[in-house]
Amino acid sequence: MILTDLLERNAELYGNDTALVELNPDILEKKRNWKEYSLVEGTSGAGCYRREISWSVFDEKANRCANLLLKKGVKKGEKVGILLMNCLEWLPIYFGILKTGALAVPLNFRYAADEIRYCVGLADIDMLFFGPEFITRMEEIEGDISRVRELFFVGDNCPAFAENYIHLAANQSSRKPQGIELTEEDFAAVYFSSGTTGFPKAILHKHRSLLHSARVEQNHHKQTKDDVFLCIPPLYHTGAKMHWFGSLISGSKAVLLKGTKPRTILEAVSQEECTIVWLLVPWAQDILDAIDRGDVKLSDYKLDQWRLMHIGAQPVPPSLIRRWKAIFPHHDYDTNYGLSESIGPGCVHLGLGNTEKVGAIGIPGYGWEIKIVDEHRNIVAKGEVGELAVKGPGVMTCYYKDEKATKEVLDEEGWLYTGDMAQEDEDGFIYLVDRKKDVIITGGENLYPVQIEDFLRSHPLIKDVAVIGLPDKRLGEIAAAVIELKDGESCTEEAINEFCKALPRYKRPAKIIFAKVPRNPTGKIEKPLLRKIYCGESLVKTQINS
Repeated sequence: MILTDLLERNAELYGNDTALVELNPDILEKKRNWKEYSLVEGTSGAGCYRREISWSVFDEKANRCANLLLKKGVKKGEKVGILLMNCLEWLPIYFGILKTGALAVPLNFRYAADEIRYCVGLADIDMLFFGPEFITRMEEIEGDISRVRELFFVGDNCPAFAENYIHLAANQSSRKPQGIELTEEDFAAVYFSSGTTGFPKAILHKHRSLLHSARVEQNHHKQTKDDVFLCIPPLYHTGAKMHWFGSLISGSKAVLLKGTKPRTILEAVSQEECTIVWLLVPWAQDILDAIDRGDVKLSDYKLDQWRLMHIGAQPVPPSLIRRWKAIFPHHDYDTNYGLSESIGPGCVHLGLGNTEKVGAIGIPGYGWEIKIVDEHRNIVAKGEVGELAVKGPGVMTCYYKDEKATKEVLDEEGWLYTGDMAQEDEDGFIYLVDRKKDVIITGGENLYPVQIEDFLRSHPLIKDVAVIGLPDKRLGEIAAAVIELKDGESCTEEAINEFCKALPRYKRPAKIIFAKVPRNPTGKIEKPLLRKIYCGESLVKTQINS
């Protein structure tokens, strides 16, 4: 079995049921009475607040995409890129690519033109879908990516250098393409690492990895046909898509929301009767702050059906979850740990019944093994800090065209060494300490930034924080805390230093910087960017209003 079999099963069993909904709150903001908006305005939904497709239409669209690609000469094993914002066309295109035997290659929508050019070459992309948001970037590199045989534009007003996918697909057969044999051992997709530790690497996965991620998600969060999943993060990333795979395996509805404001999220949960919501830390923080300020009133929304809030992609401050549970006591909570190299979330997860262990990333996920090792890859004793390694059916095949990098993280027994430092408690729960490359060594002592960040986030005026190492002639490195205050709040360096006296002296930040904390689309702090900004520069401590 492969993923496309699940889509075809859903089309047969639940053909008329809603599979996907797209919500565009920017349009709603222009005219708050959303019911007055047409559901089908423009060939790609331009001008629509809400669009939806059923499972049968989803499968038909995937078939039309597959038949178009085959007509254009795509072959099994070739690579087809997807450069789209979240939209109703995204997943049918993804599944259409898989149905041909080609590999789907999602691209980060934040990539600049040179990064798109680099990734197209690295992954050997043969055909590429792109949306209207990327016309300027594609114009810039169109002459440099001659290996790409076909450029398909997904939207209205197709540029001259591309073909209009919407029109072409409409004229293709909606029947499943014949004669394409695929198994779980065939290659299925290339994903790119998030780039928080350097330029992206291309990660090669087989169909078995994708199918296992669906099984993991459904096993962890118990999706049924009655659930409704609210998906906000970008679909190019393994996290969002693999969480949606729980909806695929259960045949349930999912909502793609183009917006992250607290009111936008709560309106979507209320209107679409969402039961499961995956949030990033900043979005959860914003919702709680908006409630505290009175900007939103929970009584204005239908939220009783919301049963699960889960967070992934980054360490979760325990103080945040304590605040969340105080306001939403009936919510189940889970956190998920994973990497694109382990096909996204779920190789470690907290588990729905383990809220007393909030702060841990959890226990081995469904079908996964874990171990914590020292620098020689020997297992460390419980309680000791070491590198987390994972093993299971979702581990990547390799870094595409990078044998050296593959050997650095993947051994002959199938263990993937994550680069994350962790420790295990007496009950077998894993706590993430920090990225191996982010550990700060100051005067011979190892400092783990995540521990300091978790402490600082408990300060009532702090919205977000990142701790990085800065060069120091005497100590080698010192810890600097980049602090983003809550909206409308102000604070001083002296007040933060006083607060930090609760920490052991060696863990107290030596420098305080009040500034915005940059995060990538999956919520990870962009520490390489912060180090680039602040390392080697003369730091001026400031008192600002955030």
